[in-house]
Amino acid sequence: MTQLKIGLDVDGVLADVIHTWLEYNNRIRKTISKEEISEWDFWERYQIDKYDFYKELSLCWQTWHKIPSTEVNLSTTISALSNISDVDIVTAREESTHPYVKNWLSFQKITYNNYVGVLEGLEKTKLDYDIFIDDSPINAKNMLDGGKSVILYTQPWNLKFDDPRAKRIFQLKDAIPIIKTLIQET
Repeated sequence: MTQLKIGLDVDGVLADVIHTWLEYNNRIRKTISKEEISEWDFWERYQIDKYDFYKELSLCWQTWHKIPSTEVNLSTTISALSNISDVDIVTAREESTHPYVKNWLSFQKITYNNYVGVLEGLEKTKLDYDIFIDDSPINAKNMLDGGKSVILYTQPWNLKFDDPRAKRIFQLKDAIPIIKTLIQET
């Protein structure tokens, strides 16, 4: 059986950092709920500067112990993924936040082979992975157009993304049979 390399995203797939950002935002601006975030660049609709949003998201990582996981039993699911393929954490963020993310992963007992950080999500496509598990519709389109397999982790901001080349999941464990099928096809 062929081993495929999996690039597993953090924000929005493992860590529900938007939950923490919403708590921050709702103290200083108009209240927004997670369900109202119906597109990737939602901040434009709320007149939030893109750079301010990303800076605030980075600030949220400083309190990494308060960031909830997207679902329960992530460590068990990722262990199961690691039993069938190589799993690396592949995340786009400011370099200063990497230690916080690594602390969060350790705290959540999430195991992985390598930790790979890039500055912007679109850089992920250039990396040597067979399958990406991501929540960004922009990254997903770029990865698919680059010939990569994409498993899209469902979030309110990617519900409008409807490319049949991407496999949509609602829980991380749903990726396991998809990856097993991709392995059999190679």
